[in-house]
Amino acid sequence: MPDALAPGLYLVATPIGNLGDITLRALEVLKSADSIACEDTRQTQKLLNHYGIATPTISYHEHNELDRAAKLIEELKSGARIAIVSDAGTPGISDPGSILVREAIAAGVPVVPIPGASAAITALIASGLPADEFHFIGFLPEKAGARRTRLEALVEQPRDTPQTVILYEAPHRIADTLADIEAVFGPNLRIVAARELTKLHEEFLRGTVAEVHSQLEARDRIRGEFVLLLELSPQTNKLGAPHLDSEMWESISTQINRLQSQHNLDEKEALKRLARELGKSKSELYRELQRERAKRR
Repeated sequence: MPDALAPGLYLVATPIGNLGDITLRALEVLKSADSIACEDTRQTQKLLNHYGIATPTISYHEHNELDRAAKLIEELKSGARIAIVSDAGTPGISDPGSILVREAIAAGVPVVPIPGASAAITALIASGLPADEFHFIGFLPEKAGARRTRLEALVEQPRDTPQTVILYEAPHRIADTLADIEAVFGPNLRIVAARELTKLHEEFLRGTVAEVHSQLEARDRIRGEFVLLLELSPQTNKLGAPHLDSEMWESISTQINRLQSQHNLDEKEALKRLARELGKSKSELYRELQRERAKRR
């Protein structure tokens, strides 16, 4: 790194737990910057104190991001050297930062990534699940209905190869989220739940969603932010909706009845949904349904 830090916006990744997980380049940038924009100045100050860094800090979080970005852009256009950090990990990944990056690029300000720790990648490489192709979502919606809808949308996305979906979840919502995953994908979906990454009590829970859910439910208290990883294969389908040519084929009427019961749908909507899930036309399924009913008469 050159002796003088050039003007620009520096996106600095910080440790997600262990303070030793910071790069030498990141430390040099934090020392040389004119100021550090922090998600929580108190949290960042612990890191700065640990490494004897006295650079001034300024708060930059989701509640003041829009207003604060305008002020920082003016400083950057005047030649300032500003670093931005989140509480842990890489700024802009499920944390503030993306708005400032877009504004800086639009203003012609150099944007320099300083790579480092990321909870999603840290969990993925030790999960044992497919890492060649993955889909990072971050936090699911907090409300139960929206969360279930988001998970159901994952089922409907076409996949030609195995894919790992990566989610973040808070400890007080983890049980509800696992229950929703089990309801949408079935109890045998293979998952990994990682918590307290790089910290003293780092833990990886591996198994089916039913097994992991049961283990966590048995605990008196659940601590630590979670990274959830779901293994989705091209054959992954919603619970109760196997493909028509599967050995576990069920009647169309049985599947429609289940969808109506689970999702409070009328027959028309259930038929439409089943057609989408099975990759068949609605008219084809309707004809099969009529044939089934005719046989019962």
